Amino acid sequence: MKVILLQDIKGVGKKDQIINANDGYARNYLFPKKLAVEATTGNLGNLKAKQESNQYRKDMQKEEAIKLADKLKDITLTIKVKAGENGKIFGGVTAKEIAESLKTQYNIEVDKKKINLTETIKVIGTRTVDVKLYEGVIGKLKINVGA
Repeated sequence: MKVILLQDIKGVGKKDQIINANDGYARNYLFPKKLAVEATTGNLGNLKAKQESNQYRKDMQKEEAIKLADKLKDITLTIKVKAGENGKIFGGVTAKEIAESLKTQYNIEVDKKKINLTETIKVIGTRTVDVKLYEGVIGKLKINVGA
């Protein structure tokens, strides 16, 4: 019997996957626990519509991420810090500070976890940082750290 899984089931399949299940397993376990529905024409149509909707949403998110990457490319973010005589910063500039500065200066919200900063910035100067905006979309942000 063909069934559409409504949840991930370990050893059986993932959500929205169509599988062949034994009749007894489907009727006595999957259906009563609302883990699956029978793969009728109506249910298959609903599944297809749901998948198309998810794909459309993903495409829109990727398009927005590409636009944001283009916008970040033109931005030079300025962060003022206290520094010693030799140009070393007291403390350092973290991804959290970069995200907050981006929000206050340009009203662009980026999660601090998406800013690819291998280590905190500890010297004055200009550098470029990668920002992961979406799967396969990476923006470049220029940061000017000054005293």
